Amino acid sequence: MNIESLLQEKISAGAELLFGYKPEITQLQLQQTRKEFEGDLTLVVFPFVRFSKKSPEETAVQLGNYLVEQVPEVEKFNVVKGFLNLTIGTSYWIALLQEAFRNENYGLKPVTDASELVMVEYSSPNTNKPLHLGHIRNNLLGYSLCRILEANGKKVVKTNIVNDRGIHICKSMYAWQQWGEGKTPQSTGIKGDHLVGDFYVMFDQQYKKEIAGLVAQGMTPEEAENQAPSILAARELLRKWEAHDEETVGLWKMMNGWVYEGFDQTYKELGVDFDKIYYESETYLLGKEEVLRGLEAGIFYRREDGSVWADLTAEGLDQKVLLRSDGTSVYMTQDIGTAKMRFDDYPISKMVYVVGNEQNYHFQVLAILLDKLGYEWGKGLYHFSYGMVELPSGKMKSREGTVVDADDLMVEMEEVARKMGEELGKLQGLSEEEAARTYKMIAHGALKYFILKVDPRKNMMFNPEESIDFNGNTGPFIQYTHARIQSVLRKAAESGLEISGAIPPALQLETKEKELLKTISLFPAVVEEAGNAYSPAVMANYCYELVKEYNQFYHDHSILGETNADQRNFRLALSVSVVNILKHGMGMLGIELPERM
Repeated sequence: MNIESLLQEKISAGAELLFGYKPEITQLQLQQTRKEFEGDLTLVVFPFVRFSKKSPEETAVQLGNYLVEQVPEVEKFNVVKGFLNLTIGTSYWIALLQEAFRNENYGLKPVTDASELVMVEYSSPNTNKPLHLGHIRNNLLGYSLCRILEANGKKVVKTNIVNDRGIHICKSMYAWQQWGEGKTPQSTGIKGDHLVGDFYVMFDQQYKKEIAGLVAQGMTPEEAENQAPSILAARELLRKWEAHDEETVGLWKMMNGWVYEGFDQTYKELGVDFDKIYYESETYLLGKEEVLRGLEAGIFYRREDGSVWADLTAEGLDQKVLLRSDGTSVYMTQDIGTAKMRFDDYPISKMVYVVGNEQNYHFQVLAILLDKLGYEWGKGLYHFSYGMVELPSGKMKSREGTVVDADDLMVEMEEVARKMGEELGKLQGLSEEEAARTYKMIAHGALKYFILKVDPRKNMMFNPEESIDFNGNTGPFIQYTHARIQSVLRKAAESGLEISGAIPPALQLETKEKELLKTISLFPAVVEEAGNAYSPAVMANYCYELVKEYNQFYHDHSILGETNADQRNFRLALSVSVVNILKHGMGMLGIELPERM
């Protein structure tokens, strides 16, 4: 039992004995003591006053005396107004360090056969364009969330739904037919997803010209958008695809194959993967079957034009189309089919969708529709809703001035990391190959950390140069601290020093040593909080606080130069524990830590 839980139990028992009032454990507010006051943990005593019938100060003193008598770990206390500051004895902190040092999985919960199975969907790209900056945030959040849930003892299935059918890919297919001249990734040297994306851009340019021409002839903009030859041709391709036209399906398979190869390269470079990939082309028919079943059961209704709708006005929403008048499906139809297929494939207890906040309404509707169709698990769907990410104007290359390719961004990040690292002389002495590998690690660490340290629900601005700063709340700062600690540990090994967990329980602790231990003690609770809040930002910012505390300790105290063998061993054990926690904590963010920098 950790010290907070132990104290909560004893405080509850003490309040009952002293004041005739037994508070719920969850109501007890224990927090880290502010650094300007003496103590380690602080209890807010104001809620006890109406039962003690005494002043806050007198109430705190009574509780403090009780805890000193009943809890050996509580060494002393002091009272500041209505706050009881408790000082935890050295032996507790030494025991905690021994646990962190000896247990490589300190703070993590084991995954067992009985663990809850959670499926997390992320990425969800369309096959008409490359992955972009928004996909980077999506993939990093999704992958990190999976690692955090695993650290909380959950079994996790990482999944992706590829939107490989529909009008978007038909636009690229039509453009290739018209202007492709037989081009392939092999013949052009262009990555497959980029090549298909180029044709999507061509379609858009032609489509806009046609709309302008039709409007000039007297059509309304809405009429022109529906009657333009390009969009009519793309819709015809979609109809032919759904009718299994051999030539259309062959073109679709070829162009999607190019895209999948491109996606796989980007995923590998980004360091994310999936256990199972679903394709809309394989799930939309199941979705249509479910919608038609709902129609027969009177859950949905058909309009005069043949389209099928759900009436959600009773739920405070509006009408939602599920099948168009021509019988083709919409995203909602596909998501119903995919959800059913997933729950048929796996005994999932929880389904998490990592999708931007512009789709909040979509997932609200999906949960209601699945519930209406009789699936109890529909209500348990969780939409991990996150904000948009943008770049400062002119910082990076973009297509059409708005979309930044993931591949372009990662290449640019490596160039920025190399430039800044060389200016600071960070990797002097490394071989060219090791330096290149480390610059890549720094670039990816900077990108991932900068994106993941922000509360997922917030919109954010991504600045490549700012993210690679070697000082402040950045990935490279944490990576550099890790490399610094590894350097100390290498020198210790070279000097023949053996690091052990045999530390005298009465060892005198310096202030910075104790502060670092207190931060180490928080790791298990941070892992749990990050999992409960579905927030990689909680873990990212903890890692920053940990390295800040370590750097302050490192600045104030010699490690290898310490002449007292017990004190030196303690500080080395402290360093090993920080390395292990960083390995797990940054690993949950998908970030690698260099041994040398």
